[in-house]
Amino acid sequence: MPLTISIPKPPDDLPVERPARQATAIALMSVGTLAAIPFLLKLAAGCLNRADSERGSRRRLSSIRGDSGYHSDSDAY
Repeated sequence: MPLTISIPKPPDDLPVERPARQATAIALMSVGTLAAIPFLLKLAAGCLNRADSERGSRRRLSSIRGDSGYHSDSDAY
């Protein structure tokens, strides 16, 4: 059984012209960038809200105070 290897054509012999290849490359880069945005936002939010940061500490304390069940406008007894 012979082993066949396909050799890709050099860029000059491809039927696609240069502007079409550039448009395709730009489109693929755009899609990749848009796909990475949620991950990068999650990473940035994680850095900002980590427990040892000042902002993260304030958010946690605010959350604890807000969920304590005691409201200043209600009776305490």
